Amino acid sequence: MDGETFFSTERGLSETEPAQKTQDDRADLAFYKFIVDSVPSGVITVDRHLRITGFNPWAERLTGYRAEEAIGSFCGEILHGGMCDTLCPLRTALTNREPLSLVESTVGTKQGETIPVRMNVAALFDEIGDLIGGVESFQDISALKSLERERNNLISTFAHDMKSSLTIIGGFVLRLLHKADTLDDQKEHRYLEIIRDESGKLEMLISDFLEFARLQTGKLKLNLSATSLDNELMELCEAYQPKVSSAGLTLKLENENALPPINGDPRQLRRVFTNLLDNAVKFSSKGGNLIVSTTTDASKIRVSVKDQGMGISADELPFIFDAFHRGKAGEGVKGFGLGLAAVKVIVEAHGGKVLVDSKAGRGSTFTVVLPQSSQQNTDRP
Repeated sequence: MDGETFFSTERGLSETEPAQKTQDDRADLAFYKFIVDSVPSGVITVDRHLRITGFNPWAERLTGYRAEEAIGSFCGEILHGGMCDTLCPLRTALTNREPLSLVESTVGTKQGETIPVRMNVAALFDEIGDLIGGVESFQDISALKSLERERNNLISTFAHDMKSSLTIIGGFVLRLLHKADTLDDQKEHRYLEIIRDESGKLEMLISDFLEFARLQTGKLKLNLSATSLDNELMELCEAYQPKVSSAGLTLKLENENALPPINGDPRQLRRVFTNLLDNAVKFSSKGGNLIVSTTTDASKIRVSVKDQGMGISADELPFIFDAFHRGKAGEGVKGFGLGLAAVKVIVEAHGGKVLVDSKAGRGSTFTVVLPQSSQQNTDRP
């Protein structure tokens, strides 16, 4: 795909134009193509009929289509945009001859994935003002949308749960104030217990919120030292045996080979595996097995927590590490959906990553991958 192809139009260079001008125009097109190919955004050009005439490498990367596949097709056949059948931004820009900026929509990839994008669109004109086509640039804003979901979930959950507990507390305080003379000791004690429990819920919500805020802003520092994950996991599994047994489950630790010490924060890493075990217990049915297993290679240590619980549906998997995401499986379960968000932040601060393998109804396996060498980011929690 050369510069002329990328910026192809229905008007060609006149045979009567001087050779030097033709060479200059070709050089300009090559330079513009270099710029467009280097921009970290998907960029396409179309002719007046919305057939694709240019498709830069970032557009290839985002959509999964090669330029050779896209050029010549109608843009809607390649982008599968969320606005193609309603208010197509390119068609609107060409019709009104006015640019559009910061339009949010979606594009569909060759593999069938839908990606949220933010796009800018403009019509293209030749030197005498005739319309020759249009240009559209678009950026993947999946990460931004994830942050927006976190913020919306945080606000709605915090407000709803706080209001609920405060309403209950206020109601029972009024009963105590207005009916103090008619209440027997047993009922008064029961009212006070309810007030205490709801106050505890408020305290837990606020503590979880502040803890996650510290994780996100980096105010909670890692205290790195030589750490034996073998010892941490053995102690943790022993401590969880009563809780697991009371839930009708069995817990097994499989670590045939000793793990080498790593440079980590033992308290924060213990939080990681505590949160994963808590989730495994919460979402497992009686009679199920929980297995904590470890493997190692030349550069990495892997710790997996496997359950036989209800699993996670495919449409929820992309969001399970979002703060305050609960999902259908979390309905009726105590907590505010911060456990996995904290797991991800802590593990990534150690230079590692968290993998999940799960299907609805078939259980879940969460795998923490940590580097053996010292790759940690000590500026994050």
